[in-house]
Amino acid sequence: MTEQLLSVEQAAELLRTAVETGKPIAPLRDRVANADAATAYAIQEANTRHWIAAGRRLVGRKIGATSKAVQSMLGLDQPDYGMLFADMAFGDGETIPVSRVSQPKVEGEIAFYLGDDLDSDHLTLADVMHSIEYAVAAIEVVGSRIADWNIKIVDTVADNASSGLYVLGSQPRPLSAFDPVLCGMVMSCRGEPVATGAGVACLGNPLVATLWLARKMVEVGRPLKKGDTIMSGALGPLTPVKGGDVVELRISGLGAVRCRFEGEA
Repeated sequence: MTEQLLSVEQAAELLRTAVETGKPIAPLRDRVANADAATAYAIQEANTRHWIAAGRRLVGRKIGATSKAVQSMLGLDQPDYGMLFADMAFGDGETIPVSRVSQPKVEGEIAFYLGDDLDSDHLTLADVMHSIEYAVAAIEVVGSRIADWNIKIVDTVADNASSGLYVLGSQPRPLSAFDPVLCGMVMSCRGEPVATGAGVACLGNPLVATLWLARKMVEVGRPLKKGDTIMSGALGPLTPVKGGDVVELRISGLGAVRCRFEGEA
């Protein structure tokens, strides 16, 4: 007898249960009806609505899959996006319980804070630059509710773009104070370098990645607003973390941001 495929709401509930229990689930891509990007975003949106109704506060977006290598691995021809909630945010130097994220990994990014809405049709790069009030160095702690990080496009998009937490630096800089494309990045763990990169690794330019996101958010009816935080995409490779790890990210022109992980997964 053929197993019945999951509906959007059923898949969304499975992911919520994985979040609540900390127990990853099998990949969704072969278990969901009409398994394509549109269905995956519908699952993500179902959980976004659920969490907002439950009292979580939407404070921004994250851009994922901003490198060609990652897009190829996931079967994508463009980046993806996920939602940022207030309870996902940590500040520079804070300690993070490693149990908060399923199968955690870290990556270095530039985060942008919006001082104006980006909700118009036909947005331009000039609109994006005008709207950004400041940038900070940021650590994204990604996680997957899919067992063993066995993900393709449907799995990661449905799972809120494999979101976890994020750590914002405390040295805000205007765009004029650094080069978003040529800025270099070094991430260390326990004092040893584990990843290097540069702004150009993020879709060629983190501002172009943000423009893609802004246009996409208008298209799907969740436009970016004043006060939103944008995690603009990885500047280098992912690094797994565990309890006891101390992670520091340095980006030229943006300073440093640090966090410590404690406990067991």
